[in-house]
Amino acid sequence: MGYNKFRYQLIGRVILLGLTIFLFANLFYTESYTFSKILIFLLIGVQGYYLFYFLEKSNRETIGFLQSIKWDDFSHTYPERKEGSSIDELYNEFNAVIKKFREIRAENEASYQYLKTIVQHVGIGIVTFDAQGEVQIINTTARTLLGVKHLKNIKQLKVINEELVTTLRELRTGGRDLVKIAKTDEDEIQLAIYAIELSLRGKEFKLISLQNIQSELEEKEMEAWQNLIRVLTHEIMNSVTPISSLARTIESEMEEWLDNGQDINQIDNEQISDFHTALHTIHRRSESLIKFVGDFRNMTHITLPNLSQVCVKELIGHVVSLLKHDFQQTGVQLVQDVPDSLYIQIDEQQIEQVVINIVKNAIQALGEVDDEELQKTLWIKASERPEGGALISIRDNGPGIEEEALKKIFIPFYTTKKSGSGIGLSLSKQIMRNHRGSIAVRSVINDGTEFTLKFSQ
Repeated sequence: MGYNKFRYQLIGRVILLGLTIFLFANLFYTESYTFSKILIFLLIGVQGYYLFYFLEKSNRETIGFLQSIKWDDFSHTYPERKEGSSIDELYNEFNAVIKKFREIRAENEASYQYLKTIVQHVGIGIVTFDAQGEVQIINTTARTLLGVKHLKNIKQLKVINEELVTTLRELRTGGRDLVKIAKTDEDEIQLAIYAIELSLRGKEFKLISLQNIQSELEEKEMEAWQNLIRVLTHEIMNSVTPISSLARTIESEMEEWLDNGQDINQIDNEQISDFHTALHTIHRRSESLIKFVGDFRNMTHITLPNLSQVCVKELIGHVVSLLKHDFQQTGVQLVQDVPDSLYIQIDEQQIEQVVINIVKNAIQALGEVDDEELQKTLWIKASERPEGGALISIRDNGPGIEEEALKKIFIPFYTTKKSGSGIGLSLSKQIMRNHRGSIAVRSVINDGTEFTLKFSQ
């Protein structure tokens, strides 16, 4: 309806302008009617102006509407005269769009306030800053952990801890680190720092999460000490108890001889044999205890890795060559899936020792399987990680590891084998940590065990 009215008005104005021009053309070639000519000419100009104004009005309104959107100004409203004209319809649509934008803005503002409240009250410290270190968001928890009331730039944290500022700048997406901060001369906290890099409207930002893990570390440290003391006590008692018992037995026998005034030449061969057995047992258990203490000392003297670029296929090849006899003796079939082009930055000797420990454990586990129909198999697979670095997986189809034992296999001196020392996997875990990597295990009873070595870029 409104569009038809606009069209009729436009046609009427064009026809009226055309008739006026036609009348002016007829009078133009006559010598009289000069005043009429001037009057009609002025009328043509006025009609042309109003026709232009009529056509431009909707354009001006549209431009004004778009500018209000451009400058995020939705306070303006357009009058609704309800005359049924096209301008009225245009105004109605403009008002509807402005109303919708107001609703969207209100919803966005409510969502922003809601998320802001969550961020401020979450129990993990959150800080975001740009490439220049300018801070956009810092929540209450982060301010409490860092001991600051306001933070405009992360450079201000140098007065607290320079290492913290370096860590915040250098961490990349998925990176994490631990930083110790002294709150007072006697109080300090251990911060776990995680980073995510973001890009927003062409600008680079970094989101940092901070968490105080001091109490968790202390709890884990206490648990580790308890486990270590338990193992040490068990091993030492196993050696010292028979030594003490046998020494006491020999001492009692000799006291009895001395009390009775017995001549040493009267000791029979059976008694000498008993003494020899007792002394041999004391000697053997003493050596076992010395070896145990030596293993414990080795646990505390792992050297830092000497990194170099190493081909994973060659590394696995060295390990397989070293353990070739073990594979043949136990009848274990080896399946390898290691790409030729995979290289990682590692200490070759240390990582080779880690792989040897895991492969030997797998071969020994497969050697205990009595099922003659089972094809004992060991799979070694290596691949690149999507986020950088590499994975080395070592899997067997052996008897698996009990769930309770699975929780303790990385504890120093814990072992399920009769002749095991219990330090192989513990050393392996320490070596992987020194390489900023990790070692994980997954096992299913009667299905097998899989160890995974993860190396960062």
